[in-house]
Amino acid sequence: MTDLIYFEDVQVGDTHRFGQYAVTRGEIIEYAQQFDPQPFHLDEEAAKKSMFGGLIASGWHTGAMLIRMLCDHAIPGSATTGALGFDDLKWLKPVRPGDTLTGRTEVLETWPSRSKPIGFIRRRNELINQHDEVVVAVVGITMYRRRPAAAA
Repeated sequence: MTDLIYFEDVQVGDTHRFGQYAVTRGEIIEYAQQFDPQPFHLDEEAAKKSMFGGLIASGWHTGAMLIRMLCDHAIPGSATTGALGFDDLKWLKPVRPGDTLTGRTEVLETWPSRSKPIGFIRRRNELINQHDEVVVAVVGITMYRRRPAAAA
């Protein structure tokens, strides 16, 4: 087993590509039925008449896909302790049934807590479709545990 990645191991400019996620028609509709029941997420005929020209995933659904991919591929092995929130969130391109998404993350800034044994990492997380287009971009702040003094 490899060592955990602590705050001190993360550097500004670090980038990482991760995961692959195949988007299905069924999951788009299922998510929309429960959380975002707009016609262009639910009904193919209504979606064809919309400005999108076809069925698309909810932006919030794409965010859920991103966090799933981060949990599966980027967070394991790291000493993350959660997140503070987002500085920026943009849905840049529609996500459609049949799209295959991959993730990319880049560290933008790091700083230690003044009062707790953690550090903060601001990073840009993106999902990229099979055409190499960024479909969602999120800048957020993640908290990481500091390396224990015994391991330093």
